[in-house]
Amino acid sequence: MVGQEQELDSVADGDDLVEEADDDLDDDVVDDDAEDAEDAEEDDDEDGDGEEDDLSSLEEEGEIAADYIEGLLDIADLDGDIDMDVEGDRAVVSVVGATLDELVGDDGEVLEALQELTRLAVHRRTGTRARLMLDVGGFRARRRIELAELGRSVAAEVSRTGEPKKLRAMSPFERKIIHDAIALAGLRSESEGEEPNRRVVVFPAG
Repeated sequence: MVGQEQELDSVADGDDLVEEADDDLDDDVVDDDAEDAEDAEEDDDEDGDGEEDDLSSLEEEGEIAADYIEGLLDIADLDGDIDMDVEGDRAVVSVVGATLDELVGDDGEVLEALQELTRLAVHRRTGTRARLMLDVGGFRARRRIELAELGRSVAAEVSRTGEPKKLRAMSPFERKIIHDAIALAGLRSESEGEEPNRRVVVFPAG
């Protein structure tokens, strides 16, 4: 068990690798919006072959990521099934198992580190910036529901008081969900601060 914890700590504490990846993956909140718009424009000009090429590239990213995660599971002596999918313009790799809490950590901190390491592994193999998403034990799916509800609740509070509200520090994944919920409520939000203390500030309409 001690050996397993040491292996997991070494993976989660790969700060140098995570910081290197973060140079390209600073904040998905703004990047996702810009990239989605660019992708929509590019789609208008691409034919079916181009779309197939994009899908093939994303599938390749998923396969590389799955191999990388499988290697980590072997090192840590953990059991887990790996599923690969493509959602929109990103590959999604999910690890499902009964004993995977160690790969999530408190508030998903270990999961975030693993995702950045996995993206970096894919980047090194393909030479292309990877935007794949890694999920473990359905953590992100559950957090998406919780954070969407939090976003709606904060939007209602800011609308009622007319005062801006600053939320706690969150990961890029979490901030993106909050931003989306706030936008749906007709309010404005921004991210401020530096990682890992970057947080969302919600402003009243107008």
